[in-house]
Amino acid sequence: MHIHILGICGTFMGGVAVLAQQSGHKVTGCDANVYPPMSTQLQEQGIELIEGFDPAQIDVKPDAFVIGNVVTRGNPLMEEILNRGLPFISGPQWLAENVLHGKWVLAVAGTHGKTTTSSMLAWILEYDGRKPGFLIGGVPQNFGLSARLPGEESPFFVIEADEYDTAFFDKRSKFVHYLARTAVLNNLEFDHADIFADLAAIEQQFHHFVRILPSSGLVVANGTEDSLKRVLAKGCWTPVEGLGVEEGWQAEVREAESLAISFAGKCQGVLTWDLLGEHNRMNALAALAAARHAGVPVATGIAALSAFQNVKRRMEVRGVIDGVTVYDDFAHHPTAIRHTLAGLRQKVGAARVLAVLEPRSNTMKMGVWRDDLGHSLAYADHVFCYTANLGWDVHGALAPLGSKLSLHGELPELVESIVAAARAGDHVLIMSNGGFGGIHEKLLKALQSAATPSAKRA
Repeated sequence: MHIHILGICGTFMGGVAVLAQQSGHKVTGCDANVYPPMSTQLQEQGIELIEGFDPAQIDVKPDAFVIGNVVTRGNPLMEEILNRGLPFISGPQWLAENVLHGKWVLAVAGTHGKTTTSSMLAWILEYDGRKPGFLIGGVPQNFGLSARLPGEESPFFVIEADEYDTAFFDKRSKFVHYLARTAVLNNLEFDHADIFADLAAIEQQFHHFVRILPSSGLVVANGTEDSLKRVLAKGCWTPVEGLGVEEGWQAEVREAESLAISFAGKCQGVLTWDLLGEHNRMNALAALAAARHAGVPVATGIAALSAFQNVKRRMEVRGVIDGVTVYDDFAHHPTAIRHTLAGLRQKVGAARVLAVLEPRSNTMKMGVWRDDLGHSLAYADHVFCYTANLGWDVHGALAPLGSKLSLHGELPELVESIVAAARAGDHVLIMSNGGFGGIHEKLLKALQSAATPSAKRA
């Protein structure tokens, strides 16, 4: 089969492309916004990418067009497909029918931590010799790619289960297509204001997800979240194991990088690793619980996590220039921003943290989080905010940050300001859910050009 994927550079659709090619299908695709790591992965896999959505792509003549949720009515190629009555299908449905059917699907859902937890879970299964397939919205460094098929004899498939809608013609959340057997519910907050009216609307989609889980399956749920308690109270026919609660899974910090893991009050072992923050402790518990359901002993899961290398764009060190460390992180929601900064602060102590933020998600651009954003940045010593393409008063929203705040509407000016402020020993944390105009390399080059002996920079 030849499929042509519209919106192929999205993290999900790029993964579908890789899986389709590994399955023996011919894969081509198109997109308008192309940036690493997905563009790099597609190139490495030899998948042909066409820039833009020109209707002339009809001449590619695939057996089916696979439609990503970035595509809307009015898209010129989609209009041509509809006008000619050509076959099309959503990415989640194609995946469910062609890859996930008959598999033991372990789905990780939640507002935050999906990518990291999915990566941890896939790695635990891999470490135990289970050879899982996976589709993850990032690139786990233990694997080097975001998607692969299961081993020949393996039934296991780990998937990052997004609550965003499936396609313009299917407004259900993606995760209802996956028919999971093991489900992780990490957390649940309001997000995606472009498609959900309020938190209750998202909770309803999670209820749809839970109500089709088998009674032989398992729900691993954050037991500290009222939103998830409401979801489960709507109806759940599957056993539930809680995270962060006495009767469920807990992680007690013994030292900075040492966690005592317990389940139902019984110690399961001690995890030693270098990941930061409470959110990653909860991610680890979720992965251990889900892997245990799939038959992996907890002790093996703990050993696997001690060798876990995290995910690209999750507190990824991009470089150290003249004593200034530059990180890349995907944080784009106030809660994620706060947790990420808190973890970094715990690691670096009194060293200066310079936060660089691009409010890029649809919800951020709409200004939904403007009243929460300033509080989420409290752990930073200085905040640089990129204000291009924002239709709300960023200065007013972040005014409580006072002299810590710098606003910039032009990328070169932003980079110049960061370089002028940075000094040896600083930690520069760049946060965006997009390519941010290649700011990471631009900043590293600018720091290199400005490099002086550490004594002068300090």
